Amino acid sequence: MPVYRLPEDIAFPSVGQTAESGLLAVGGDLSPERLLAAYREGIFPWYGDGEPILWWSPDPRFVLFPDELRVSRSMRQFLKKGSVRITFDQAFREVIAACRRPRPGQNGTWITTEMREAYAVLHDLGFAHSVEVWQQKELVGGLYGVSLGSAFFGESMFSAIPNASKAALITLVPHLKKRGFDLIDCQVETAHLSGLGARPIPRRDFCARLKESLHHETLRGNWGERFAAPPVKTEV
Repeated sequence: MPVYRLPEDIAFPSVGQTAESGLLAVGGDLSPERLLAAYREGIFPWYGDGEPILWWSPDPRFVLFPDELRVSRSMRQFLKKGSVRITFDQAFREVIAACRRPRPGQNGTWITTEMREAYAVLHDLGFAHSVEVWQQKELVGGLYGVSLGSAFFGESMFSAIPNASKAALITLVPHLKKRGFDLIDCQVETAHLSGLGARPIPRRDFCARLKESLHHETLRGNWGERFAAPPVKTEV
């Protein structure tokens, strides 16, 4: 199936036209309007330095339903020790900068300078959010993503110490659940997120659930002013 080249106006083809790889379209820009339009259709950008902007909608889609979060005994013990402090929307740019650093064995990053700046704008507009994990005053882990309706689209996470990114997600999920969030998009399958309860579902089911989620009001603004970070109480 051919890849769609985006026009200058903000429009995306149906995700039913996606190639087997999950690649749907190429081109366009990373303006807030285009990014939000993409997320509303279950589409996200993912490309490397020197490449054109590539837009994806994989099938199946990897998701975490808040009720299905799994917290291992070792993670419970890690959180109970209180060796880290977790905040929300206190260091968005620092988190995305840390996520941008190449992982061991990687030569580059998919979080280009253009993408970093685009998501910083979404954060300033109240749509993109971060979770930070601190050890004393040092940022040692975290994640960031986009919120629309009752859906949270996870973009990337990092750990400078073991379990830090898991701690960020495990702390975030109960806050989202309490506020009626019903869908956490993890995009593509990883063993890391599978261990926390995320699972693949058909893209058509994801899009149907997303459509329902978008009927809810978006929780915009600084989540640090809305969320505290109490001890996590979640069933294994």
